[in-house]
Amino acid sequence: MNRRRVAITGLGLVSPYGGDPADFFQRLCAGESAVRHLLTDDAPRPLSMPFVSCPDFDPDTALGKPLASMMDRFAQLGMAAAFAAWDDAGLARHEEGNTRDRWGCAWGTALGGTLAYEKGYRELWQKGRERLSPLAVVLGMNNAANAHISIQLGLGGVSMSHTVACASSSIAIGEAFRRVRSGEATIMVTGGSDVPQAYGVARAWEALRVLAPGDADSAPRACRPFSADRRGLVLGEGGAALILEDWDHAVARGAHIHGEIVGYGSSCDHSHLVKPDAAGQVRALRDTLDDAGLDSSDIDYVNAHGTATAEGDPVEIAALKTVFGDAAGRLAVSATKSMHGHLLGAAGAIEAIATVLALREQHLPPTAHLTELDPACAGVDHVTVARQQPLRAALSNSFAFGGSNAVLAFRAVAS
Repeated sequence: MNRRRVAITGLGLVSPYGGDPADFFQRLCAGESAVRHLLTDDAPRPLSMPFVSCPDFDPDTALGKPLASMMDRFAQLGMAAAFAAWDDAGLARHEEGNTRDRWGCAWGTALGGTLAYEKGYRELWQKGRERLSPLAVVLGMNNAANAHISIQLGLGGVSMSHTVACASSSIAIGEAFRRVRSGEATIMVTGGSDVPQAYGVARAWEALRVLAPGDADSAPRACRPFSADRRGLVLGEGGAALILEDWDHAVARGAHIHGEIVGYGSSCDHSHLVKPDAAGQVRALRDTLDDAGLDSSDIDYVNAHGTATAEGDPVEIAALKTVFGDAAGRLAVSATKSMHGHLLGAAGAIEAIATVLALREQHLPPTAHLTELDPACAGVDHVTVARQQPLRAALSNSFAFGGSNAVLAFRAVAS
C-alpha cells in the first residue's frame, strides 16, 4: 500500500488561556493552572466545583452573530478552533470553482449539544412551554460541529463525527490521518470540542465520584495526576483543531509544517465500562508504534491521559512500563490535564497540540502540582518542571470510559 506522509500544517485553539497556540504552550510550560472554582445559582442545588472555562470566548465576535446563533456552544468552540487552524495553515476560506472534494472533516465530541437539549428540557418542564425552537435539533445534534465546519470551509469530502467518550477527538484525528495517508483525502480538518457545563451533565459526573473537590483557594491545584494525594479529575470546556495535509501537497504550496503525524492505534479493553485495563492500553500503544514504524526506543515523550483518578493513573503507568520495558525509567511523561483540565471529547485534540508543540519547541511541559509521587505510578521519568530536551518522536494517549483506547504518534520535523 502506498503510504503518504502526513504533515500538520495548522493548529487552532479555543482554550482557557485564549486562542494563541504559542501562548498556550508557554503557559503550560510555566505550570500555570487554568482551573478555577465554579459556583452557580442553579436550582435545586447550586454547583460548586473546580472547573475550566473559556471566559474570553465571544462566539459573536469569533464567528459573527448570524452563524453563532445557529450553533450550540460546543459547535461554536469547534468552528472557532477550525477557523483558527485553517488560517494558521494559510488556506483560503472560500475559493470559487474549487469544490475541495478530497478535503474533509473528522471531529470528536463526547457530549455534543447537551446545553441545547437541557435548555429545551427546562423550557418544557419548568416553564411549561408546548413548543421548542425549530433549531433545537440542529443545535443539539452531535455532528453539528463537523457539519458547520464542512459547510463554512467548503469541504466536499467526508464529514464525520466520533463520539467515544474521552477518546473522541484522538480517534477523530487518527481516522483523519488514515484518510490522508492512504491518499483518500488531501486535507482533513480534525479535532474536537466539548462543553460539560450543563447542570445535568455536571451532576452526573459528580455522582460518579471521580471529580476533584475544591474551593476558590484550592481549585487551581485540584487536578494532581500521579500524585499520592490526588482526588480526581477536573472538567473543562474548549475546542482544538489540526489541519492534516498530504506532505507533498503542503510542500508544493509552501506551507509551514508544525510536525508530522506518523501513527495511530486503537483498542478496546472489553472488560469494564469504567475501570481501565492495562492489557488493552498496551495493545493500543504497540499498535501505534507498529503503525508508525517506530521502536519504543524512538519515543522520547508521552503526553499521558493522566486524569488524576485513583484507578486510572497507575494503570496507564503500568501499560507504559510493559511497552517500554527497561527503558521506561528514561521515558519522559507528563499530564497537561493538571493545568487545562479534562475537556472530555476535546481532550485528545488539545493534548495532541501540546505534544506537537513540545516536539516543535523541543521543550517538555510538566505535570503540575506533582510534589509527592504515588508509588503505584513510579517507574517513568515524570516531568514536574518544564525542561529543554532533544525530542524525536512522542505519543499522546487517550483512554476512555467503555474501554476505548487511542494513541497518536508524532515526529519532529527540521525547522
